[in-house]
Amino acid sequence: MTTLRTRWAGTAVTIVLAALFVPLLATDARAADCSRNFTGRIPISDMAPGQTYLGAPGGLYPGATNQRPTAHTQAGRAIAVNQVLPRTPSGAVDPATGLIGLISIGMSNTTQEFSHFKANVIGDPRLHPRLRLVDGAQGGQGAAFWIDPAAPAWQVLANRLAAAGVAPAQVQTLWLKQQVNGDDLAQFGPFPASAGGLRDYLRTIVRIAKSKYPNLRLAYLSSRSYGDYSSAARGVGAYESAFAVKWLVSDQINGDPRLAYSGDGAVAPWLSWGAYLWADGLGPDRVPGGIPGRSDGLEWRCTDYQSDGVHPAESGKVKVTSLLNRHFRNDTTTTPWFLAP
Repeated sequence: MTTLRTRWAGTAVTIVLAALFVPLLATDARAADCSRNFTGRIPISDMAPGQTYLGAPGGLYPGATNQRPTAHTQAGRAIAVNQVLPRTPSGAVDPATGLIGLISIGMSNTTQEFSHFKANVIGDPRLHPRLRLVDGAQGGQGAAFWIDPAAPAWQVLANRLAAAGVAPAQVQTLWLKQQVNGDDLAQFGPFPASAGGLRDYLRTIVRIAKSKYPNLRLAYLSSRSYGDYSSAARGVGAYESAFAVKWLVSDQINGDPRLAYSGDGAVAPWLSWGAYLWADGLGPDRVPGGIPGRSDGLEWRCTDYQSDGVHPAESGKVKVTSLLNRHFRNDTTTTPWFLAP
């Protein structure tokens, strides 16, 4: 068994030192450091059996696998076919005039990426004609700003839904990409408490969403993309956010009653990974034929970000849009309602 604690001890020291200076730089505008294009962390989707991150196994789903459990997929598929249907503002099923609302919840990166994705798919005749996309994500509104049902972020989302002509009873699907402001998961303590704190926030958010949108049936989650161009400490938080998503989805799969999604006692939507966005920058070897940041070829260049090294530039938005398109157009739990019948 190998761990990144031993393999990348130098990186860990750099992270600790950088964290010491975060309070001093909190009010400064950081510029991207394009030399930080590789960390040695392994994308959780690329971890081999026995590999861990500080003792935590990889894989997107329980059992250190990237394969969603068959029973969970079947449950999500049944919901997609039988429950995610065009609905009137009162919630009644009406294929002719009803709507299927797909919303986003998250912070600045989420709204920039979902807005780009929305602009890319609007008008595509292959999409379900009753599908409506509403961007509810908001700049500066990290996870802590969504854990109170009376928080202003929820009212902004309500206003956007009203402006789009989508009633609360028509909201049925969700893309959730959330993180604490500044990627500061260290506020919860060292890993695994860091990712566990974000996991708890995400659980609260999906439960609040379900309470506000009673027909919300399916939610797809993404973690952050590469963050080290901004700072080493921020890069750790971005990487560890994937464990928060994995653990939340795993909790539901393992029967956590706080995430029940079926029957009269449903308090959350059915949960799954949407698109896993993290890759290790440019990878360890940039010579021709070298290793990219992830086994499927995904990499994050410094030019994929704005000058702060955090928010996506146009090319970064294109990459996320491509990953979201791949997910929503191919997942067996999304095609029944995302694509035209």
